[in-house]
Amino acid sequence: MYRTPKAGWLVGLGALLLLTFGLWPARAQQTTLTVLTHDSWSLDKNLVARFERESGIRVRFLKGGDAGEMLNKAILSKGAPIADVIYGFDNTMLSRALEADILQPYRSPELANLRPELRIDQTFRATPVDFGYVALNYDRDFFKDKPLPQRFADLALPEFAGLLVVQNPATSSPGLAFLLATVAAFGEDGYLDFWENLRKNGVRVVSGWSEAYYTHFTRAGGDRPLVVSYSTSPAAELYYSEAQPKPTEPPTANLFLPRSSFFQVEYVGILKGTRNLRAAQRFVDWLVSKPVQENIPTQMWVYPARQDARLPEVFRFAQVPPEPARLTPQQIANNRERWIREWTQVVVQGQTAQAVKARR
Repeated sequence: MYRTPKAGWLVGLGALLLLTFGLWPARAQQTTLTVLTHDSWSLDKNLVARFERESGIRVRFLKGGDAGEMLNKAILSKGAPIADVIYGFDNTMLSRALEADILQPYRSPELANLRPELRIDQTFRATPVDFGYVALNYDRDFFKDKPLPQRFADLALPEFAGLLVVQNPATSSPGLAFLLATVAAFGEDGYLDFWENLRKNGVRVVSGWSEAYYTHFTRAGGDRPLVVSYSTSPAAELYYSEAQPKPTEPPTANLFLPRSSFFQVEYVGILKGTRNLRAAQRFVDWLVSKPVQENIPTQMWVYPARQDARLPEVFRFAQVPPEPARLTPQQIANNRERWIREWTQVVVQGQTAQAVKARR
């Protein structure tokens, strides 16, 4: 219908008044959910975009360093959380996250689809997302004409001097897992002696996995052909290889010395104090949904927690260690801080294992 100038003027005046006095109906604002992750977080952007489109939730990923650093940031910001959700703390740090009381319970309806052996937290504050094995990797080309270590203790022999790079257990999730593997393998009386021998043999310690693998490992141009990484890393090397023709086997391999690898589970949790609880719960459900779980293996190179998720073909090169080391959550909770402190005294400060043990 044609509008008269007078009617148009009145409508314009009404709109001006509505805008001036805040009476105009406000457009619904989109919820922004902040997810704190470790630096290795990766997921198909199309999956994330689809979640945002279907849920109406905008997701902002905040990378907080290695898993240990990330968890420290979450704990330090307790009461005024820097995120709504945290992903990537693992079973070596689970008790610390629970004791710090930074997570709130949420029993996802997807829990029944997850592997029961991964559901360690009975308070439902930590939902398992994926699992894997921290393991020693070696550069095949470097060791082509050289012998490999045969026992865990061999890493401290003179012929392997200056060849190993590891992560600091105080800041790194794989670093802590490897420390726990040494405790499981050598016991309370022997693990510090092993580390003292490694220190004397020139082990290099760095803050996190990315620095160890992409800076110091020989595959990345470094000078260390032995690195603490994951049992899936050789499969990732093959998957991302740009060599032509495509190699039939990875350029790296796992060094499965008895009890030198460690079983690791990663979790997601909702941080206390979030103002976006429903959005956070929906994100947790989505993270353990089948499409996301089947995307995780070739994004973060871990196994999906979901029982019915299919693995990609390249995972035939992702071996499972025959003798992985395991410690109970209670053992880790009761001793983790002391083990890290003793490790620091021996490896970083250069004290003798005998002196440190004498002070227990």
